[in-house]
Amino acid sequence: MSGFLIRSLAVRSLVQCPNRAHLFSTVGTIDSEEVENFQKLAAEWWNPCGPLKPLHSMNKLRIPLVRDGLINEGCIAIVHVRTSTPLKGMSVLDVGCGGGILSEPLARLGAVVTGLDATSNALDVARKHAKDNNLAINYMCSSVEEFSQNNIGKFDAVVASEVVEHVTEKASFIAACSKCLKPSGSIFITTLNDTFLAHFLGVWMAENMLSLVPRGTHQSEKFVKPHQLQRILEDNGLRTKLMHGMIYNFVTNNWSWSSNRSINYAMHAVKNADL
Repeated sequence: MSGFLIRSLAVRSLVQCPNRAHLFSTVGTIDSEEVENFQKLAAEWWNPCGPLKPLHSMNKLRIPLVRDGLINEGCIAIVHVRTSTPLKGMSVLDVGCGGGILSEPLARLGAVVTGLDATSNALDVARKHAKDNNLAINYMCSSVEEFSQNNIGKFDAVVASEVVEHVTEKASFIAACSKCLKPSGSIFITTLNDTFLAHFLGVWMAENMLSLVPRGTHQSEKFVKPHQLQRILEDNGLRTKLMHGMIYNFVTNNWSWSSNRSINYAMHAVKNADL
């Protein structure tokens, strides 16, 4: 049986920022109903054996995805490629950063990381953990739509990992991410496919039959097919460079690349140089 049943636990703790309800009703794209479903996971971000452990193990794929994607695009100085900090000086925006599980390893590779999330308690966890590990990461409580208004063309890369499946207006979300990118900048996305298998295993079986995750964790109508997401990217001046399927083995807690995109997949797209 697919490891997606366990991977479904790896969701973001969407606890609304104080006095920022407008993030969900106007410029924001995260459904306010998601807030109530995910807020209980706030204390679990840095527990590698807890319900978010698939997110921790997913770093084995998504860190190389970002690093190698930027290297292949010629964005990284040759002198840095074979060092321990190949992303030195690269500005990276981690959208939906949660507690910083992805932001921190990117910072350790030398990137100048801004972590963006519309959740105050997850960001409190992220800030404390970064401080304890002597990492200078700029965490901000905002929607990407609001953030993009004053940060046009500032980032070499935008990462939106395990976020798109919780977004209501995907076109607005991608448009805002694109706006934050420099010309020729890269966006990296991991998300869920809109297939019967993803709906059956990730929603009906995991939530209703086996109770592996609370009911309402995922709303299958928000899942998106790769070609649909690719079209949205293209509409915003982003050309797809690669697309991979992702498979999770819940027995070994291990992710691997696959040609099978029926449940999880990853994409790398590059912004047109003249935008």
